[in-house]
Amino acid sequence: MSFLFGSRSSKTFKPKKNIPEGTHQYDLMKHASATLGSGNLRSAVSLPDGEDLNEWVAVNTVDFFNQINMLYGTITEFCTEESCAIMSAGPKYEYHWADGCTVKKPIKCSAPKYIDYLMTWVQDQLDDETLFPSKIGVPFKKNFLSIAKTILKRLFRVYAHIYHQHFTDVVQLGEEAHLNTSFKHFIFFVQEFSLIDRRELAPLQELIDKLTDKDEPVVR
Repeated sequence: MSFLFGSRSSKTFKPKKNIPEGTHQYDLMKHASATLGSGNLRSAVSLPDGEDLNEWVAVNTVDFFNQINMLYGTITEFCTEESCAIMSAGPKYEYHWADGCTVKKPIKCSAPKYIDYLMTWVQDQLDDETLFPSKIGVPFKKNFLSIAKTILKRLFRVYAHIYHQHFTDVVQLGEEAHLNTSFKHFIFFVQEFSLIDRRELAPLQELIDKLTDKDEPVVR
């Protein structure tokens, strides 16, 4: 089901993915929120002592989905079939959609359509208990990190599109600090666990270098 053309007043692009209260993952999410509040992103993304890497990556992947969902939700009125007829991140990078199941051969499509496909595809996986188990004692699949890497690689493309095609819109809305903080958190996390190939990050490499350099202020 697509939520793209529903009411946009809620400011979320897709329904928020909630982690059930009372689960260990919920406790991990609260821990992540508390450490993020300390302002030290490098320590906030590191694996807490004694915790399972798969579970930590799962909780954070859900969080990044929700963050990107909110950020894209604020600019959907600017990202239209007319203004963004192709899914791009600047003049050098264009993305075509394929999910390997319903769409096997990559298709060229507009940015809003691509992002709708992408977020629906991610949401379906987050809701699949065999891929993202929320119950205690249910094991993760052996290839879980590979699945998470593909999800994060594709979520990065939404950040890349927003920065390249809609940053002036974000600034006009006064959301640039929120966008920068969210993206910096995302980059620190994927760097910490080597979750995205450097080549995939190329569209925003210059920004990444600035955001991750201690001597550089956050770009505004």
